[in-house]
Amino acid sequence: MATDKIIWITGASSGLGKDLALEAGKRGNTVVLLARNVEKLHALKQIIEGQGAKAFVYRLDMSDTNMIAQVTEQIVTEVGQVDVLINNAGFGVFEKVEHADVKNVQEMFDVNVVGLIALTKSVLPHMLQHNKGHIINIASQAGKLSTPKSSVYAATKHAVLGFTNGLRMELLDTNIHISAVNPGPIKTPFFDRADQEGTYVKNIERWMLESQEVARATINLIDRPKRELNLPKWMNVGSTFYQLMPSLFERLAGRKLNKK
Repeated sequence: MATDKIIWITGASSGLGKDLALEAGKRGNTVVLLARNVEKLHALKQIIEGQGAKAFVYRLDMSDTNMIAQVTEQIVTEVGQVDVLINNAGFGVFEKVEHADVKNVQEMFDVNVVGLIALTKSVLPHMLQHNKGHIINIASQAGKLSTPKSSVYAATKHAVLGFTNGLRMELLDTNIHISAVNPGPIKTPFFDRADQEGTYVKNIERWMLESQEVARATINLIDRPKRELNLPKWMNVGSTFYQLMPSLFERLAGRKLNKK
């Protein structure tokens, strides 16, 4: 079990990020909680410290690259070396491209992609200095298989996977591990914004993952690093089929995937 590590988690105020923090704290790690809503982070800090672990709260807006650089240096100075960075923060808005608000498009890329890269870039020199560390990027099955009305969100997760895979190869000669986690739909507040009509959740609710389950599997990666974690396994079969035979897959399943 992962213990005695300093683990940074973005988007820790709710959903998967919150459960990642609780799971990491439960195993005796020091958790650095990062999000915009510090009130929620302080409430989470109390729970984690009640479990006997240490937790630190820092306000971080993942769309503000200047703030990312400043907060990184502050944390390293006040808390210490970063052992694990879990880039979890992100959001989606499900809508057809013809109806898409460009502001939403820009914000999704700022948070899901540019912010993730900026924080990774800020943390990386500290990991390289000690020649150890683990960066875990929460991507999505949408990063492998895009579906109608999630074109832009899927594009951001495609970018996360591309970045993750390239970074892993850049660091082959180091002791820094790079992992991607690709979950399917998870029961979290993510869909409060992504699927405001509730149509998508209604159609796929029975297949949705439990957030705690994804959190446990993700924290397990710290002890047993691997390049990619796909949840659930059966959903990744569809993504693999699509990568091998995209035209056939789109003909057979394209309409059935239009459930948002």
